[in-house]
Amino acid sequence: MKSLTPTTLFNRIISVIKFLFAKEKGLYVFIHGITGFYPLHIEYYKLALVHRSMPVKSSNGRWANNERLEFLGDAILDAVVGAYLYDLYPTKHEGFLTSTRAKIVQRESLNRIGKELRLESHVRASSHSSSHNSYISGNAVEALVGAIYLDRGYKACKDFIEKKLIDEHLNLKELVKTERNYKSRLIEWTQKYRVAIEFQLIDTMNDSDGNPIFKTAVLLGGIYASDGSGYSKKESHQAASKKAFERLKTDKIFREQVLSTATG
Repeated sequence: MKSLTPTTLFNRIISVIKFLFAKEKGLYVFIHGITGFYPLHIEYYKLALVHRSMPVKSSNGRWANNERLEFLGDAILDAVVGAYLYDLYPTKHEGFLTSTRAKIVQRESLNRIGKELRLESHVRASSHSSSHNSYISGNAVEALVGAIYLDRGYKACKDFIEKKLIDEHLNLKELVKTERNYKSRLIEWTQKYRVAIEFQLIDTMNDSDGNPIFKTAVLLGGIYASDGSGYSKKESHQAASKKAFERLKTDKIFREQVLSTATG
């Protein structure tokens, strides 16, 4: 059996003590079931499960939700998954690694994992948002990653992503075969033909329930290709990329115009 370091042993003792005296034992048990450890700072995890539709007032009197933790978790996921794939596929080129990482961290994958972890049942959200926003679970996964990072540090966060999220909830062999990520495919195409790609947020609006809708345009070699809308910037990027990719396949004149901008 692997021996524990003094720091790890101390953290385990502290987390168990906090659990024994905690008012919210249910949340401690839930987090332990997902991560394999009890939280040292339960506040991070409580905030990770607060959707923007039902913010809570923090100790400093400000209203808060899980969007900042979601931002942090998104960045950490990209880094950890990138390094994981780099080691796992030593002979694969950049385009393959970029495409595979995008498939892992895309909203559809994270949302499915979040539902398997039963995160949505613990998320504080309005009934309108819960019924309308299909990505609440996926957003909560990113926020949870951010909470783990703040609570336990990079090593624990890396272990959670690799062993819990990827190894237990993803079939990489099947995922590699899928072609659902149009943004990734479009990026691969531009890298292959040395064409510049740019995503521009051109409009934001709200639907009837007050949920934000983002509209993004994609430019290839500085040429407008298409635009798409979605309930997140990532979703709008996917919609615009799908249209651009289809246009490259069907519009010969447009394709030649884009290829004429290639560098090198």
